[in-house]
Amino acid sequence: MATQKELFIKLSNPNDDGVSRWVNTTEFINNYSSLELLNGLSWGRKSSSLAKQYILEVDKSITSGNKIDRIRLNGFNTSNDRNISQTIRADIKREISQKRCIVLGTNRSCDHKVEVDHKDGRKVDERIMNTRTQLVDDFQPLSKPANDAKRQFCKECNETNLRYDAQLLGYPVSFTKGNINFTTEIGCIGCFWYDPIAFRQELQIKD
Repeated sequence: MATQKELFIKLSNPNDDGVSRWVNTTEFINNYSSLELLNGLSWGRKSSSLAKQYILEVDKSITSGNKIDRIRLNGFNTSNDRNISQTIRADIKREISQKRCIVLGTNRSCDHKVEVDHKDGRKVDERIMNTRTQLVDDFQPLSKPANDAKRQFCKECNETNLRYDAQLLGYPVSFTKGNINFTTEIGCIGCFWYDPIAFRQELQIKD
């Protein structure tokens, strides 16, 4: 009988670089039913053999609490470097979490907790994903509603390679760099959600 690790690798079908497609948890049925998340991501914890071989990335639903709704493999976990993960270094987290949400202006004393957001919604830059090399400027303070919204828009961009159009928020331009098509050369830069402060400042400069 195949192990849960073997089943997920088969289902996600990673490429030679260890990067797979996003696998929706609704696919955990029939031959893959043992992957069902009854007790959280037990088979994908940091101590699991899967997480020791691959970098696991999860995406959580904004409509069903904090439930994981899809998972992917995002490269090999190389050289036993346990600092490569979605972890944000403690000193960076402390500094960012003290600030106000850059979209809604709320702070820690308000109903909506300020969360520390990766500016790069795709989370594929190894320098940023490594606690030894990440910088304060790689992150920004967003309230939970703003961060949930950004997460959904980044999810849609990742699936379609079409970036978020800031004119939907009433801005006069859609992007300050690049266009609606996501490219690896530009990445997330120029998208409103990548850095709302930089986006607004760029508009003031152009004015």
